[in-house]
Amino acid sequence: MEYAPCISQIATLLADPKRSAMMWALMDGTARQSEELALLAGLSPSSASAHLARLSAGGLLRVEERGRKRFFRLAAPEIGVAVEALASASAVSAPRTLPAIFKRSIGAAKNQGPASSLLKARICQDHLGGELAADLYQRLLDAGWIEQLPQRIVVTSKGATQLATRGIFIQALAQRPGQVACSCPDWSERRPHLGGALGAGLLQLFIQSGWVTVPNESRALQLSPLGEREINRLARAQSLEMAT
Repeated sequence: MEYAPCISQIATLLADPKRSAMMWALMDGTARQSEELALLAGLSPSSASAHLARLSAGGLLRVEERGRKRFFRLAAPEIGVAVEALASASAVSAPRTLPAIFKRSIGAAKNQGPASSLLKARICQDHLGGELAADLYQRLLDAGWIEQLPQRIVVTSKGATQLATRGIFIQALAQRPGQVACSCPDWSERRPHLGGALGAGLLQLFIQSGWVTVPNESRALQLSPLGEREINRLARAQSLEMAT
């Protein structure tokens, strides 16, 4: 039998709702104490410690000693990508019902600084995710830069022309592996955002322009005031013209 990655151990660790809740609370890249994670997951401190020990032993969490305090964070960015992929799969398989753990986490995140940033703009695989990305996707559709067909997303001639003025050339993107453009389900927004080579190209444009920065140890993007204005302006003029 050919070698296949063993995912059963990770699946077992994430199958427990309480452990999933603690993993979800760490998705913004911050490190949290076991007492805080216990509270967020609705566990006693001793039960939380046992669950955190299993997650750490399984390689999903990293422990940081700060004096007498122990803090936990995701062991690697790939862990966050995997958890978010599961959340997106959950959104696709049951689009009308969001798991209660996710609902609580999203609600709490709106009142927390780092977690709120995760919902606003984050890295999703190699492209932009979050509220900013979902809004941009809708504007690109409304402006006629992209068109949503039954099985795929295509970049229109108008979109190709407009993107070329910003240094993004569709013909060059078409040479890369994978799709030029696709819709990616966004677990926090319950709306799609733009994936594929075009989604990755736009994120690189935003980074190179200094509009967003990628902090260490976090998937939440830091968005400058200028960047937020410029990204929100992208395709907006054309959208307004079509509406009038």
